Amino acid sequence: MIDISANLSGFNFESCIMNASGPLDTTLEELTDIATSGAGGIVMKSCTLDVREGNPEPRYVDIEWGSINSMGLPNLGYKFYKEISPKLKSYGKPLIASIAGANCQEYAEIIEAFNDSDVDILEVNLSCPNVIGRPQIGYDFEMSQDILNTIGDISNKPWGAKLPPYFDFVHFEEMASILNSSKISFIVSINSIGNALFIDWKKEQVLIKPKGGFGGLGGRYIKPTALANVKKFSELLDKRIKIVGVGGIYNGIDAFEFILSGATLLQLGTSFSQEGPLIFNRVSKELCDIMKGKGYRSLDDFRGKLKVID
Repeated sequence: MIDISANLSGFNFESCIMNASGPLDTTLEELTDIATSGAGGIVMKSCTLDVREGNPEPRYVDIEWGSINSMGLPNLGYKFYKEISPKLKSYGKPLIASIAGANCQEYAEIIEAFNDSDVDILEVNLSCPNVIGRPQIGYDFEMSQDILNTIGDISNKPWGAKLPPYFDFVHFEEMASILNSSKISFIVSINSIGNALFIDWKKEQVLIKPKGGFGGLGGRYIKPTALANVKKFSELLDKRIKIVGVGGIYNGIDAFEFILSGATLLQLGTSFSQEGPLIFNRVSKELCDIMKGKGYRSLDDFRGKLKVID
């Protein structure tokens, strides 16, 4: 029997594949669709102190190899996600709340609220590239360290951080040093690549409205960058810190490559948005078929064992 289960922060995921915070996870109805699918866990929409409508439409467009979006963190506010957590927890899967704030105080207030909830794990979003007028926290190392220290002091639940993509080894090393000195138990890597631009050449016009057409790049376009981030952090982080890989996972081969690079679990974003909840069973089956063909019985048999050329 092929086993693709995984453990994160003491919780068992029957499948290592789940949704990424962002698409199709805002309402109770959408989250119930995830809960009743083949996803190994349930990740809720990144929530803020107050309800947010997000950026003006059009703000998401599917493109040939993925998507471009500038959603602007639309969500129903943290109180809503705390309120529905008992219902979602009743489905028997690990429940992850995703939290977005502008500063330490906002993160602290939301985390304190979730301390008294049915949520199992907290995912702290340091990497939304599409909030107008606000930089990505994950590129401000000093602020990131302050927020991680604050969370470590306040949270009574296991927690991790969703990171932006990094492109320079010095930045990997600096962030890894901050993470290794914190109480974090996992990272989610990567969020979309910020400030891409797509053009409808016939209309001579950008595809989305916010920020003059600039938006986060997702899907197959970002898989090489995502794999690089997973691999590099797997080399630099303490072994107690697990990696949740995300970025361009559409099939079993993609999933296999992320585990091979060092990921413990996987999240599907653009591909889930495009295909819907059936994707979790499909990718899980394809991953199992690959493992069977290679003689692997569990993810531990090949996790992090990517070969390099001598």
